[in-house]
Order: sequence, then C-alpha cells, then structure tokens
Amino acid sequence: MALHARDANDLAGQLIILSDRLKDLVERETALFEARKPHEALAFAKEKNTLATAYRLETARIARTPAMLAGATDELKAALRQSTKALDAALHANHRAAGAVRTLTEGLVKAIAEEAARMRQGVKGYGANGKVSSAEAAAAITLNRQV
Repeated sequence: MALHARDANDLAGQLIILSDRLKDLVERETALFEARKPHEALAFAKEKNTLATAYRLETARIARTPAMLAGATDELKAALRQSTKALDAALHANHRAAGAVRTLTEGLVKAIAEEAARMRQGVKGYGANGKVSSAEAAAAITLNRQV
C-alpha cells in the first residue's frame, strides 16, 4: 500500500502521520505487555500490522529514491526525523517488553510440560513379584468400546 502524495511536503506530512499513529499503537501494545495483558493487543494488531507494512514499503521506496523528499520544507524534514526517532524508541521499548513476555510464556510452557511429564511417570508401585515396577512396565488401561 503506497502513499499517494501531491508533492514532497505532502509525502513528508503523510509519513509523519503514519509514523505517529504507528508509534501510538506500539506504545499501547508495550503498555499491555508490561501490564501482563498481551492478549488485549489483539484488538488492534491488524491495524498495527497494516501500518507497519505501509511504513516499511514507504521507507524502502524513499531509500531507493531519496529525491522524493528533497523538496520538503526544512520544518517538515525536521518533524519527520523527530517522528522517526520517536517511533524507533517505541519499537525498542516494545522489543524489550515482548522479550519479557516471551520469556515468561516460555517458562510457563516449560513448567507445564515438566509437570505433565512428571505426572505421566506415575507412582511406582510393587509388582506381583514384590519388586518396584519399572517405568517401562505396562500400565493398566480401560477401553470403552462405545463410540
């Protein structure tokens, strides 16, 4: 999705709006991550992804053709630089918060898996020969033939 601008000033203005909106969504997501409510970020994930894709495509297009912004006023160029720096800072904070959520989630999954494995081992009891049953011993099961 490319931005359609009349001139360099219009393009710079649209990029500022895009950067600021994306920054706001990233900051909102970061706050939810820090509040341990990452699931609530799903409400605006589609919009964030759409804006991020547009931003990536536009910055790549401008990197290939820097003259697109050459005619923009110095004020708009400065505002665009500031907006880009603010978005970059928000993305770094989001990366840290997402890493923390990922670490917590992975730890939780690992703990659940370890507990499930421990429960599967079951309690070792004595067999018919008076010895402790081995872990490889067959376990009694009941089948229900009804479907």
